[in-house]
Amino acid sequence: MAGRNKQPISLVEHKGKKHLTKEEIKKRKEEELVAPNDKVEPPDYLPARLKKRFKEISEELIKIGIMSNLDNEALARYLVSEDTYQRLSKKMVREDALDDLEAFDKISKTQERMFKQARAAATDLGLTISSRCKLIVPKKPDEKPITPEEKLFGGILG
Repeated sequence: MAGRNKQPISLVEHKGKKHLTKEEIKKRKEEELVAPNDKVEPPDYLPARLKKRFKEISEELIKIGIMSNLDNEALARYLVSEDTYQRLSKKMVREDALDDLEAFDKISKTQERMFKQARAAATDLGLTISSRCKLIVPKKPDEKPITPEEKLFGGILG
């Protein structure tokens, strides 16, 4: 279809939705661009604790094949927004947080923005269950029809 991005051939094969010949699959694999992941490293502006977290998450994403050098900044933005969200959340649950409702309201609004930013970044990076399911859709197991004997004996015939 015109204007529609092609899905990676590995995803097309996994979904089982296209009937491509072996030659078409080979050609598509040769044409696909794969960004390298040899320079995945945290940006300099991240503090040490976030650099450590960057390395942990990036290693996991590289293992499952969805992180490249191009994603360094996206992961850093996620970490900054997540860290800010957590720090604001800690302020909101303090016992004296409601003493100043105006300040509490400002913190609450900022916390909500940080949550939305972190959630959007997490989705983009495949850090959520639903976003990973969209990356590779699991196939449903083949269901064979239940025989009359299995219905009669409640499936204990094996």
